[in-house]
Amino acid sequence: MFGSNSAPNVSYASVVVAIPPDSARKIGDVQWPQNPPGNPQTDFVTISADYLDGQSFNNALSAQAKQAKQDKVLVFVHGFNTRFDEAVYRFAQIVHDSGVPSIPVVFSWPSVGEARLIAYTYDREVASNSSSALEQLFDQLTQNPNVKEITILAHSMGAIVTLGALRSMAMRSGEVNGKIKNVLLVAPDVSVGEFRANIQRLGSVRPRFALFVSQDDSALKLSRLISGGMQRLGDINPNQEPYRSELARMGVLVFDLTHLQGEAHSRAFASVTTVMGMIEQRLAAGQQLTETSDSARDAGQ
Repeated sequence: MFGSNSAPNVSYASVVVAIPPDSARKIGDVQWPQNPPGNPQTDFVTISADYLDGQSFNNALSAQAKQAKQDKVLVFVHGFNTRFDEAVYRFAQIVHDSGVPSIPVVFSWPSVGEARLIAYTYDREVASNSSSALEQLFDQLTQNPNVKEITILAHSMGAIVTLGALRSMAMRSGEVNGKIKNVLLVAPDVSVGEFRANIQRLGSVRPRFALFVSQDDSALKLSRLISGGMQRLGDINPNQEPYRSELARMGVLVFDLTHLQGEAHSRAFASVTTVMGMIEQRLAAGQQLTETSDSARDAGQ
């Protein structure tokens, strides 16, 4: 539905995805059809896909909130090398496997969808330029009276888009809208300095941040090399100083996923019984993500 070319305005769509029974799939994976459109008994299948305008999007959001009696929204911001269809199916998997009680909204920025050096440079620039569009989405969501709480789930380079949008909102309005309660950064591909600077610009009244890191994340190590050796936030050792004290001072809850199974850069999405289970438990119980717990820093052990 959407490609890798930037557009002057935000576009909207509604996509319904069928997910095969758990008995026929590996939890945490996306089962792509061998031959489209696929078999819903074994594959992820698109049931419907419709373009919307801004007003239709708001109407659909309100209708879903009333029908499901749900006033929480989960916004997913994908990372590097992710096409629109990949973002939609991955988010469908996350929502399905985690069971997080919320209305799912994908923000897809125009990644070129290729794992090449030149594509990385392109994606990073596009991600930075997409913050204003994400801020526009946040404005739409916060202005909808049927939405009471928003959680943002940003993966990899999606952290650039997210932090930029929140910073702009705070600078424009004096603070981040109070409906945005939680920001979950999974393997964020931003430098520690970028994160620190953005957090400071959000002010003292800001959303609660949770950070999911893997010290064996080879994708972030490559990003660090490309970025002139600047430490990436997503592969820090959270028990090492100054990170431990600084993150604690900022009230950031840290999950170290280094010892979990799976590919490091996306293992948070595959390990539904641990990572997503922790998120679901905290959100469902209304716990603050900045509350400390004995298992938070040792989630992977």
